Amino acid sequence: MTSCLLIAGPTAAGKTALSLAAAERLDGEIINADSMQVYDGLPLITAQPDAAERARAPHHLFGAIDPAVRYSVGQWTSDVLALISDCRSRGKRPILVGGTGLYFNALTRGLAPVPEIGEDARTRAASVLADDGLSGLRGEALRLDPVAANRVEAADRQRLLRIVEVAYETGKPLSEFQADTVPPLSSAEWQGIVIEPDRDALYQRIDQRFEQMLEAGALDEIAAFMRRHIDPDLPASKALGVPQLVAHLRGELALDEAVELAKRDSRRYAKRQGTWFRNQAASWSRIGTLDRQVAISALSDILDQPAG
Repeated sequence: MTSCLLIAGPTAAGKTALSLAAAERLDGEIINADSMQVYDGLPLITAQPDAAERARAPHHLFGAIDPAVRYSVGQWTSDVLALISDCRSRGKRPILVGGTGLYFNALTRGLAPVPEIGEDARTRAASVLADDGLSGLRGEALRLDPVAANRVEAADRQRLLRIVEVAYETGKPLSEFQADTVPPLSSAEWQGIVIEPDRDALYQRIDQRFEQMLEAGALDEIAAFMRRHIDPDLPASKALGVPQLVAHLRGELALDEAVELAKRDSRRYAKRQGTWFRNQAASWSRIGTLDRQVAISALSDILDQPAG
């Protein structure tokens, strides 16, 4: 069975270039594993592969979902497994690339069969955070599910909320659901690579790329997005840079202030991504450079290593 190549890393780390090199070497097809790049209408601000890049290899699940939809990890997993099967049936190597750790975990560790979380449970969990802060939320998570809470970074608000929400909704710890999961891909069916560059160099790249997005027309893209009147609570409305540029176009922020806030949030997000992959993908191969050619050479070295 053709194994999948998984390429992960923080925003602006050079994943697109690496995935294209991999696709050309392995006769592969590229499948999106980024939770914002799935959405239509935001190709610039979410840094989706451009037309020239897409022409070099088949791409799947980029800009494929209407931004008015709340696309879930479960839906992504189902869609991606179908794409992996299709690629394999045609003798093509599936290459998954992105920065969304939950997507990769869903494939390699399994997606816990947790019931849908109702509004009451979400509201109760949000109230804990609002009333008692992040430390209070962590304390509640430790009380309800110490096994899951101790696997989570103390500042990981999203995952702590998830632990508390599941316990409120089901009366059962998330860790119990997770213990019953089976990964869709066995360990023999995938190989993982994380791009882990120097942090200061990455931050500089993030700032430069945001300027390039603006030069390429990101403000016009956001203006068109605003005309869709997408619910601000939907994921697409929270993509990096979107809230700040929306605020600018509404006259609530000067452009330079909006840009600096967007860059700051992007750097913070990259830091969280780096922490995630260090903890959740510790056994994956590493590429530690932003230099494209050096990274591609390192990729070749990794692919040349014998399996196992």
